[in-house]
Amino acid sequence: MKAQLTKGNEAIVKAAVLAGARAYYGYPITPASEIAEAAALYFPQAGGVFLQAESEVASVNMLFGGAAAGVRCMSASSGPGISLMQEGLSYLAGADLPCVVVNIMRGGPGLGNIAPEQGDYNQAVKSGGHGNYHTFVLAPASVQEMADLTTLAFDLADLYRNPVIVLADGCVGQMMEPVVFADPRPVPPPPDWAVTGSAETRHNMLTSLYLEADIAEAHIERMQEKYRDAERTQTRAELWRTDDAEIVLVGYGIVGRILKAVVELGRARGLKLGLLRPITLFPFPSRMLRELSAAAKGFLAVELSTGQMVDDVRLAVEGRRPVEFYGRTGGNIPTAEDILEFVASRFALREEEELVHG
Repeated sequence: MKAQLTKGNEAIVKAAVLAGARAYYGYPITPASEIAEAAALYFPQAGGVFLQAESEVASVNMLFGGAAAGVRCMSASSGPGISLMQEGLSYLAGADLPCVVVNIMRGGPGLGNIAPEQGDYNQAVKSGGHGNYHTFVLAPASVQEMADLTTLAFDLADLYRNPVIVLADGCVGQMMEPVVFADPRPVPPPPDWAVTGSAETRHNMLTSLYLEADIAEAHIERMQEKYRDAERTQTRAELWRTDDAEIVLVGYGIVGRILKAVVELGRARGLKLGLLRPITLFPFPSRMLRELSAAAKGFLAVELSTGQMVDDVRLAVEGRRPVEFYGRTGGNIPTAEDILEFVASRFALREEEELVHG
């Protein structure tokens, strides 16, 4: 299939339809509005359903119904709308229902602005709804990955019967790049656990209500086991020039692309820099970071936030090496030169302190 020049938000919808998704329930919000616009065009053309709900609360509960019927379904929004979906995402996870939700992050908190930011990391990765559950979280850094990771999101959702979030910043959602889309897949039949309105499926009970304590605990432990399995088998990250890196930069989404330039600029100045770009934010690539900490002298987490992913980097490194943080907010995006100067000054200062204190 030939490459198509495609906007990131539109690439998500095209990939979803090609992956067999046939229901979209959502409400438009900048900078994610093109997703709803494209879904309104492509889902009906593929014989599917597009429904603009009256709110994000309504759309996430429609997802519950679509997923319960065994349909590959999705929604999309930005920070304020995703906040309204949190209760519904908890219900979906608690009922073992697969779906895909896209968050094109904007500035916050509150109404914030419509510029790109990464302040929704904790909301997605730490599960903003109530109870002991996780959403799987994928972080694309290009328009090609917007397509590829959407396909993967539907596969993971079905494999683990769990909501999956595609977490992208406004830059990646709004940019246009060439994309090679995957071949179309047949629409999968409803699984045997689905409720399709037939007599044969009437006995299926999809609920997150477990009133008896021991039964509830067993259900929660079974959920935790699938998360542990994902940590063992589904962790993904891009490693860039880390074989001999003394300082490892860590960033996702658009920041990961900027950090590649930082690595190259730093190498030209004699700094042995490398990059780990998380692709799965949950499960987080903790093992890869621990392995890098055996040789690296330090780590720098770079985010379009006041520092949320940096906590997971520190937990992964387990105090073996220093972990610094550099962040911008409000829609401001650092240049490669800005970050390189911070790296050079901050880690040079640490080396001086080590020399002074022996």
